[in-house]
Amino acid sequence: MSTAVTRAAEPWSPAEFESRLRAVGQERYHDRHPFNVRMHTGALSPAELRCWIANRFHYQRHIPVKDALITAKLDTPLLRRMWLRRIEDHDGRREGEGGIERWLRLGEAAGLDRGTLLSGRAVLPGVRLAVEGYVNFCRLRGPLEAVAASLTELSAPDLMRLRIEAFERHYPWIEADGLAYFRTRVEQGRRDSGEALALVLDWARTRTDQQRAVDALSFKCDVLWALLDAVQQAGRSEPADERERDGLRDRTR
Repeated sequence: MSTAVTRAAEPWSPAEFESRLRAVGQERYHDRHPFNVRMHTGALSPAELRCWIANRFHYQRHIPVKDALITAKLDTPLLRRMWLRRIEDHDGRREGEGGIERWLRLGEAAGLDRGTLLSGRAVLPGVRLAVEGYVNFCRLRGPLEAVAASLTELSAPDLMRLRIEAFERHYPWIEADGLAYFRTRVEQGRRDSGEALALVLDWARTRTDQQRAVDALSFKCDVLWALLDAVQQAGRSEPADERERDGLRDRTR
C-alpha cells in the first residue's frame, strides 16, 4: 500500500512574490472605493468631506501607535532606528510638527475645530472598529505580517498626487496650506514602502510565509475599505437640507 506524500509548495521567486504583493494594491486599495472616487471627482459635499477628515484623523493618530508595536518586534538597532523614524514622521520631534499636526491643520482649513478632532466625538463606530482591528493586528501578529500590512504605502504616493490635484480643483474653499499632509506623504510613502518591501521580500522565504504576507496586506486593504464604508454610510444618512445649507455656507465665504 503506497502512501501519498504531499510536498510543500515551492516558494515564489522574488519577482513573482513582489508582483503578487503589488497586485493586492492594484486590485483592492481604497482608491477604488466609491467614496474616494466621488472625492476625486469633486462630488462630495462639504459636510461629507469634513466627516471623512474627522474620521480619517482617528486612523492617522493611531499610526504611531501601531508603529511603536512593530518597532518592539524588531530585533536589531538598525531596524528599530529605521522604524522609529515613522513614529517621528507622524508625531514630530517637537510640538507643532509631524503628520498628525498637519492633519489637524487640514481639518482647520476645512472648517473643523481642532478640539473637536482631538476629542474623537465625531468618530463613527465602524471607524473605531476598523482602526482597533488594525492596531490589534500589529500587536498580535509577528513582524513579517505587521510590516507586510503597511505595504498599502506602495499605492499611497499616486493617491496623494491625485488627491492634491482633486482638492485644488474641486474644493478651493479648503485653504491651500491644509494640503501639506498630502504633499509630505508623496515622498515619505515612497521611501517607507521601499524599506518595508525589502524587509518582506527578505523575510518571507517559504510559500507559507509569502502567503501570510499577501494575506496581511489584503487585511490592511480591508481596514481602509471598511473605514470608507462607515464614512460613506454616514453621508447617506445625513439630511439633504443640511447638506444644502452646508454647501451654501461654503459657496458664500
